[in-house]
Amino acid sequence: MMTDFTNAIELNGINKNYDGFRLENISLTVPKGSIMGFIGQNGAGKTTTIRLMLGITRPDSGNIKLLGKDIYESEREIKNDISAVFDEMPFHDNLNALNIEKILRPLYKNWDSSVYHSYLDRFCLPKKKAVGKFSKGMKMKLQIAAALSHKAKLLILDEATTGLDPIVRSEILDIFLEFLQDENNSVFLSSHITSDLEKIADSITFIDKGKILLTGYKDDILENHAIIKCSAADFEKIDKNDIISSRTTDFGVDAMCFDRAACISKYRNMVFDQPSLDDIMLFYVNRNTKEWS
Repeated sequence: MMTDFTNAIELNGINKNYDGFRLENISLTVPKGSIMGFIGQNGAGKTTTIRLMLGITRPDSGNIKLLGKDIYESEREIKNDISAVFDEMPFHDNLNALNIEKILRPLYKNWDSSVYHSYLDRFCLPKKKAVGKFSKGMKMKLQIAAALSHKAKLLILDEATTGLDPIVRSEILDIFLEFLQDENNSVFLSSHITSDLEKIADSITFIDKGKILLTGYKDDILENHAIIKCSAADFEKIDKNDIISSRTTDFGVDAMCFDRAACISKYRNMVFDQPSLDDIMLFYVNRNTKEWS
């Protein structure tokens, strides 16, 4: 029985060095009962972070707790209470849904066949067809069916909605929200599709080149940032310490600020637009260029 916990995930000061890449001082928390979206470019460190969280790779320094327990001190207990879903199907193409259950059932003390088969039926997944003949959407639904069939308290998903059509993505997002109806359950979702995260995530962590640039409640991040739209002449009046980066357009300059309230007070005659998570990522990724087009 798991002890009570406040945070589903706690990463503190995680460092990991590879040849040509470094994950540096990664710290984040995912409160129990919430969904965190994990965003960043390809190669930013998202999958490396997830591999560390799952104990597949060990950090050079720092500590990791899942469901209130150290992942190395309580690995077996933790892995009974978490599920991981990846972009690529981990099961051999020749297996079918029934074969997969036979493999998984002995691994999890809380495996529930009735739940597994109810998801297979809900997703209209054939039970005897080789998974190699499944569509990408069917393969993802099968992974999710398996992930939700042993009473997991934490779902960790690496690009689980990438490459899926909007209807399948919407269906899967609904499943995650259903999972969150139990306040003890939590989701950590790495995704390139920030529009999905805007719909369902409670908090966001943005990683770039192995460093966390932003982490916090999604609504606060969106509310605090703004795109200042102005002429080139007006842009010269803006203190460059107030902006992350700026982009030259055919109509003038777009500049991302990180303190909307302060900038609205300071630059009263300029237009302030609400950014999306995509916008925020784009301006932060170009922060070292400062001015780009």
